[in-house]
Amino acid sequence: MQVVSISSLKGGVGKTSVTTGLASAALAAGIPTLVVDLDPHADASTALGVRPDEQLDIGRMLKSPRRARLADNVVPSGWIEHANGSSRNGSSRSSVPVLDVAFGSAYTGIYDRPDLGRRDLRRLSAVLAGAGDYELVLIDCPPSLNGLTRMAWTASDKVTLVAEPGLFSVAGTERTMRAIQLFRQEFAPGLSPAGIVANRVRTGSSEHSFRLAEMESMFGELLLSPHIPEQANWQQIQGAAHPVHHWPGESAKTAAALFDSLLANLMHGGGANGDAASSVRVRSRSQR
Repeated sequence: MQVVSISSLKGGVGKTSVTTGLASAALAAGIPTLVVDLDPHADASTALGVRPDEQLDIGRMLKSPRRARLADNVVPSGWIEHANGSSRNGSSRSSVPVLDVAFGSAYTGIYDRPDLGRRDLRRLSAVLAGAGDYELVLIDCPPSLNGLTRMAWTASDKVTLVAEPGLFSVAGTERTMRAIQLFRQEFAPGLSPAGIVANRVRTGSSEHSFRLAEMESMFGELLLSPHIPEQANWQQIQGAAHPVHHWPGESAKTAAALFDSLLANLMHGGGANGDAASSVRVRSRSQR
């Protein structure tokens, strides 16, 4: 089982969109997957079409992690009805597709503090001790470096960062790389950066082209391929609580193929230590 945190210290870069895109690719590939919606806004839960009954949300599971029974409280994604148990190339890995959600709520906000101790940082790890039936766990983190993100990093094998090719987002990504390095040293020596996803890329933008080149120079092989272009109908897809792999149209088909490649890189690529990123400075636009 691989546990991967999807993180960004800057909001609005499409972190949840990347999480749900990867979840869609995992569902299409027949990979048993759990999405943990750790963001108090719970946007991933909405996009995944979650309809809970009496189950506990992830915040209430965190309150009593050793008594929480994860298997009893996850909710199947509403996307399951769109899947037929086969991968997009027709080969079946599982007779019944599995995409479950530990759904989010505002309750998790009580843990989004900067002063959590080591015991609190292990709460999610204790909850996920019951997640052995999944091959992949994706954790959608809030856009901050407070308690919830650090709790997620403690429970994770890898961290995937999401960034737009813009000055402030690139600068935030560099700061996050440094934060991961410090966090590894103090709390989670087994944690590694899985890489950086360049999201919402506008191919006709000279600014985005410049920033992508800058990111390649700064982060090297940590900048994952492929990049995810800006997609006009993404809000419509998420609002319909629909996986991108089952949305009609050529643009959705292209996006689905990109997330397939990104998932393959994430699942099979090795993490890096991120040391090189700690010495890089973000250049301002005036330095061109």
